Amino acid sequence: MIRFLVFLIGISSVSVGWAQININEKKSFVVGTTTEEITIDGDLKEVVWSKLIPAKDFVQYFPSDSVRAKAQTEIYMCTDKKNLYIGVKCYAEGNDWIVNSLRRDYRAGGADNITFLFDTFDDGTNALYFGINPEGVLREGIISNGGNTFQDFSTSWDNKWRGEAKKYDGYYTAELEIPFSTLRYPTPSKKWGFSTYRFDTQSNEISTHSGVPRNQIVFTLAYPADMIWEEELTTKSSAVSLIPFVSAGYNKDFEDDTPADEFLEVGGDAKIALSPGLNLDLTVNPDFSQVEVDEQITNLDRFEIFFPERRQFFLENADLFGQFGFSNINPFFSRRIGVAEDVNTEDLVQNRIYGGLRISGKLDADTRIGLLNMQTASRENQGIPGTNYGVAVVQRKLWTRSNIGLIAVNKQVFDYEKFDTLDINRYNRMVGVDFNYATRDNTWSGKTFTHSTFTPDEDVAIAQGSTLNYNTREFGILWQHEYVDEDYNAEVGFVRRTDYFRISPVAELRYYPQNEFLNNHTYSAEADIFWRPGFGKTDHFFSIGWGGEFAERATFGLNLNHNYVYLFDPFDPTGTDSLELDADQDFSYFSFTGNYRSDRRKAFSWSLSPYIGEYFNGWRYGTRGNFTIRYQPKGSFSLNYAVNYFDLPHLDGSRETFLISPRIDYTFSKSLFTSLFVQYNSQDDNTNINARIQWRFAPVSDLILVYTDNFLTGEVDPLDRFAFDVRTRSIVLKVTYWLNL
Repeated sequence: MIRFLVFLIGISSVSVGWAQININEKKSFVVGTTTEEITIDGDLKEVVWSKLIPAKDFVQYFPSDSVRAKAQTEIYMCTDKKNLYIGVKCYAEGNDWIVNSLRRDYRAGGADNITFLFDTFDDGTNALYFGINPEGVLREGIISNGGNTFQDFSTSWDNKWRGEAKKYDGYYTAELEIPFSTLRYPTPSKKWGFSTYRFDTQSNEISTHSGVPRNQIVFTLAYPADMIWEEELTTKSSAVSLIPFVSAGYNKDFEDDTPADEFLEVGGDAKIALSPGLNLDLTVNPDFSQVEVDEQITNLDRFEIFFPERRQFFLENADLFGQFGFSNINPFFSRRIGVAEDVNTEDLVQNRIYGGLRISGKLDADTRIGLLNMQTASRENQGIPGTNYGVAVVQRKLWTRSNIGLIAVNKQVFDYEKFDTLDINRYNRMVGVDFNYATRDNTWSGKTFTHSTFTPDEDVAIAQGSTLNYNTREFGILWQHEYVDEDYNAEVGFVRRTDYFRISPVAELRYYPQNEFLNNHTYSAEADIFWRPGFGKTDHFFSIGWGGEFAERATFGLNLNHNYVYLFDPFDPTGTDSLELDADQDFSYFSFTGNYRSDRRKAFSWSLSPYIGEYFNGWRYGTRGNFTIRYQPKGSFSLNYAVNYFDLPHLDGSRETFLISPRIDYTFSKSLFTSLFVQYNSQDDNTNINARIQWRFAPVSDLILVYTDNFLTGEVDPLDRFAFDVRTRSIVLKVTYWLNL
């Protein structure tokens, strides 16, 4: 502690001044051609690897971005006109590799791995990535919108490819085989954009081949190397894939005491390449029973909480359909499809999706298009009409890394006359335009959009928003504003609130001290202010903060905050069904928040985010966080928690909320995974148990067994006796198989 306090005295005046590597120098390498048969075993024994000139001379991204990487990497590439082959040699200072588990689509941070990004249309906007670690575990996904934010990184894309790795004394090697049928690219191709980044835990280093500045996200597409084909790539990427499934299961609602539902479902997906850049996806009777339950949160908000989409069919190409607007003003939120309200119970229920199609991809090097259409079933006894959902988007590249996009969304009710006594619109429509801007080096980026909704018997209403971000090594400045009409109604979107104007500026001052304790730190100031037209200011949040990253990769943050809230409606700020605060009054209060996350390379890691301070008309104390114990390389045990204590004068006594979520992940091998996830939430008096076993018996083909239980958990009488009664229970077995034709 004394060392830390002494260090604080001088940190703000020292910054890095050395620049031994020119990160602006663009690199290139050649993809060779071979007729040699390559065995994918992780051992670079084939003759062709010794004949190729590697992509090498990696540069640090962390802890510095101005020096040569300590742990160097060599990447070799060649093709036999059917597949792209990658050979890689990753040097290290020892043999203490860290691998969190053997599960596919692993998280890169805090472990050893390398990731390859292919910008096949060389547009600096979209890319596919493939990754491998020292145990030969694979991951793949997509990068969208230039990789400018963490939301642009997705693991949702899956396909058939192979990779293996081998460990040696002081290095590991890997071989990857990526069929061209899994990729989309123009033909002929002379050059792709290529980026790569590597995590090496032993040197505590992140490195890249092309050189990425520290103020940018490591997977940005703004700093690519040129991947030049020795012979023009003319291989067509056309392919047809069928993915049938069979699922069977049992569901029982014990609260309503309804008969158990035993089911057998058959359906599937098809993927058809229409052109080198355009793909058609079809789904019939899709089944999402294997999707893992949502991670619950403590809800202390007056508005709808966002839970991300988890269904595979909707996740693919989600960047094209789902990234219009802002996250809180999203005109198309696919999670609305297949969910409806039961008019008898007013509960949200799953509604069968008969099927649908999606066409998405590139028409040419500068134009992306997307068409989505889904049809749901009618359930008259629950007041749920059959509904068709249609979405059309087109995106056109402008200049170097900018684009303009158009979107139209239509929700159309069938047999409306049967349901016209209910509060249901015959249709709901939305049209909009988004302009996304980014300079070549990402110093300036931003977006602006205007969206309009159309609903019977209502006026046309708009939502408009803009951001502009200035990002350099020393400074970060963000301006954002939003306006949403009172009647704006995007029924297939996610819009947290309406009838407001909002500004959200942020400023950051960044430092990079030369010492072995703190790697970087930032002073920040932000504001978030809401006004209601015709009324005035309704909310504000002001915060000043200091945060950063230690040399050993732990992070911290400290913030002093001031909130102002005007209540238009009664509100329970504890979320415990307690006495509500009266409407038509305002509140102003200060609070202190912090966060700390330890070094994730360690076998034991933890995080903590406390809240201490005023809260509405009283006080609130609490914290949330987690700890993880890793038993390498098989899996981990983790515990997430959130605890809040409320002392509010309008209540008779204090209130508390608890959210406790232990989780066990264990991987027997790279093809057999298990998990047990338990969530206790005192706000809902509910305990959820979700257990999964997944066997990947063939590439991208799975047998999945899922068991789910929900229990009523809470006080049931004045004697404070606790209930633990089952609410719902289900067990599902699902088999999917990926077949390439």
